[in-house]
Amino acid sequence: MNKFVPLNAFSLSLHSNNSKTTKKTRKMKKKLLNLVLLMAIATTSNAINDNTVEIVYNGTTATITIANNISSYITDNSDGSSHVKLIQSESFTGIDPDEDNEDGEITYVLKGTSSDGEFYLEGSFKATIELNGVTLTNPSGPAINIQDGKRIAISVKNGTSNNLTDGVNDTYNGCLHCKGHTKFKGKGTLNVVGNSKHAIYSKEYIEVKNCTININAAEKDAIHCKEYFLMESGAVTIKGAVDDGIQVELSNGSEPTGTTSNHDDENSGNFYQQGGTLSISNYGGKAIKVDGSVKFAGGKQNFDTSDVETATDIEDSRISAKQDMPTAIYDLQGHKVSRTGRNLYIFRSKDATVKRIIK
Repeated sequence: MNKFVPLNAFSLSLHSNNSKTTKKTRKMKKKLLNLVLLMAIATTSNAINDNTVEIVYNGTTATITIANNISSYITDNSDGSSHVKLIQSESFTGIDPDEDNEDGEITYVLKGTSSDGEFYLEGSFKATIELNGVTLTNPSGPAINIQDGKRIAISVKNGTSNNLTDGVNDTYNGCLHCKGHTKFKGKGTLNVVGNSKHAIYSKEYIEVKNCTININAAEKDAIHCKEYFLMESGAVTIKGAVDDGIQVELSNGSEPTGTTSNHDDENSGNFYQQGGTLSISNYGGKAIKVDGSVKFAGGKQNFDTSDVETATDIEDSRISAKQDMPTAIYDLQGHKVSRTGRNLYIFRSKDATVKRIIK
């Protein structure tokens, strides 16, 4: 929305026929009017981009600016407070929800600070949530609550530090709670504290690329998602989870698919790490707990990679039994064994140590 500065009394008095108004006074008023006009033009030129909603938090209030081209598709139920509640209309036609076309989707930009606020979004189209230097604490629930089952990109803006903290509310599962597919991207930093349940929760898959995510506490799992978890790059540091560091479940009511090409329509319960640095410490359950497999294909693991719970295997695809046969096999108590049964073992070669389940 473009915001114009009202011309008010300056413009009215400029055209006054008051004979007592001196030439010097009229000249001064004209200068003031020109200054006001310049301010209005500057404000208009700084209008936000199309398909963008900007939310700036300031204490117990939030300023919401909606681009003109989408203003008819966004309903603001915030009542001027810092508990921002936006409804995106199902009639929005800027993007085909079945196509991965980011050019047409709405981007919600979050900035500023509130110690008693939240961001709630309801909709049925793909969207981007841009974290652009926001510090948000909600004492009564999630800091960010996305009730949208489509793909949601969480863009952590380059060079920014963003902080999310929640309060106890059993209705929701995470400080950052997302109903849809959740993709973290960007080169900024996101710090999360989960005081109620999980720190980050997605009802579908989670993917992480480039950004830095620090989870400093969680009353349950630090990260909890369904379908699969994929870390391509970036840095994820987890500490202080009461339960598991990362837990991946199969989606409710859906048959497991195993790994699929490009992870399309995948419901495997798998954990994948292809790159980046994953650090997990000071947790109460398992470092990683999955309904499928744990697959390390790259990156760095700063935790005990044997402290995992799986339904199938633990794999490290960086080495192959055909390329490098193990020189020793150990049980989980560190005892060297010559035979293996149905259990989890540690296979050690000259280049790597691998954990595998023998069925």
